[in-house]
Amino acid sequence: MITGKILKKMREEVAMTQEQVARLAGISQAHVAKIENEKVNPRLSTVNKIMSILKSNKTLKCNGLATKRVIYVKPEDSVNHVVKLMKANDVSQLPVIDKGLCVGSISDKTIIRNLDRISSSTKVREVMEKPFPTINCGEDMEVVKTLLEYHPAILVTEGGEIKGILTKSDLFDLLK
Repeated sequence: MITGKILKKMREEVAMTQEQVARLAGISQAHVAKIENEKVNPRLSTVNKIMSILKSNKTLKCNGLATKRVIYVKPEDSVNHVVKLMKANDVSQLPVIDKGLCVGSISDKTIIRNLDRISSSTKVREVMEKPFPTINCGEDMEVVKTLLEYHPAILVTEGGEIKGILTKSDLFDLLK
């Protein structure tokens, strides 16, 4: 049975607003909100229309899948700090952010590759690699899939501000 909660989840997965769904379905945004909050029992034709809209917009947008809490390090942080952060958060790569901008990246591969020259005082800026690519939050998943073939992570931005991060494991979550 299709519930309002299921419709809401589907809408959020395709990164549509209630207003967008309402406009396309020919109903009010308030009605969409009531359906999602299960305050009204919509007609079957309304549910079918909403489902059709959500399925046709199934080109999943990246912001629907991105991890919103971006764990990052600064260029002046120690590599030892990076290792502890990676272990504590079970991640294998981190963006290096300075003044709100991604200036580099560091991964477990970066650390292993530079193991012979890393000491307790080695700073991230000394071993960091190129920054992760950034994409707009409205980008579709085809772009994400292509980028993740060549990069370990992608930063999701909105208005130039970092809003989330996508990794290969986020794509694997789609298979659940």
